[in-house]
Amino acid sequence: DLYKLVIDIGNEDPVESYVTKDGRLFFPQALEIETIGSANTNPASAQSPTPVNVPKSDKPEVELFVMSYCPFGTQMLKGLLPVLETLGDNIDFELKFNDYAMHEKVELDENLVQYCVQKEEPENFNAYLTCFLEAGDRENCLAENTNVKNINSCVTATDKEFKVTENYNNKVDWKGNFPGFSVHKEDNAKYSVGGSPTLIINGTNVSSARDSASLLNTICSAFNEAPEACSAQLNNQSPTPGFGFDFSAASTEASCL
Repeated sequence: DLYKLVIDIGNEDPVESYVTKDGRLFFPQALEIETIGSANTNPASAQSPTPVNVPKSDKPEVELFVMSYCPFGTQMLKGLLPVLETLGDNIDFELKFNDYAMHEKVELDENLVQYCVQKEEPENFNAYLTCFLEAGDRENCLAENTNVKNINSCVTATDKEFKVTENYNNKVDWKGNFPGFSVHKEDNAKYSVGGSPTLIINGTNVSSARDSASLLNTICSAFNEAPEACSAQLNNQSPTPGFGFDFSAASTEASCL
C-alpha cells in the first residue's frame, strides 16, 4: 500500500522514502527492525551522551528559546522536563520565546501564558508544561495546575506592555509573514537566536540531541563540579515532535526557522 520514492537531494546519496497511495502519509525513512533491536539490547551501542564544550560554572544558566506550537520546540521541551526535575535547584533555567511566531495568533497567546506561569507561579510551571505538551489543551491545563485569575491578569498586563496583540492586529513589527513577539527580543538579538528550539548554556549556543539522557549530559558538562544528580539514568530515546509523549529511536535536528 506504499509507493517507494528515491529522492536525490544533490550533495548526498539518494534517500529512500515512502508515501501511502492516497498521498496522505509520508515516511521519510525506513528503519531496520533487527538493527534497532540489536542497538537497544547492546549496552555498548546504546545512545550515550557526548561531551559538549560549554563554559563551566558552579550553577549553570540554561535558557531555551522556543515557539510554543513549534513541533520541534515541544520535542525539546519534552526531553528537557525530566532533566529539570532531576537537576532541580542545581541550575538556573528559564524558558524564553523567539521574537516571532510561525503558528498564528494562538502561538502568541500561548507564549504569553507560559511566560506568565513561569513568572507568577514557578512552582506550577513544570506541571503546566507537562499537561500542555500532552495535547495542547491550554484551558484545562491552566484550570488544573494554576490560579487562572492570577495568570490571566499577568497575560493582560504583559500583552499591553509589549503590545503583542496590538502589533499583531496592526501588522507592526512583523518578520515577513510572521507576527513579532518582543517579550525576549533583546535576548534573541544577544544570542543571535535563529529558530525554535535554541539552547543557550552559560551564554553559549549549544547543540544537543533532544532525548533526556543527552540533554542531562549536555547541561552537566557545564558544571565546575557535577552534582550527584548528573549520574541519573534518563530516557535515551528521543521524544517525537509535536504533542504527546511518544518516543522514537530516531533523532532529529529539525527546527522551526
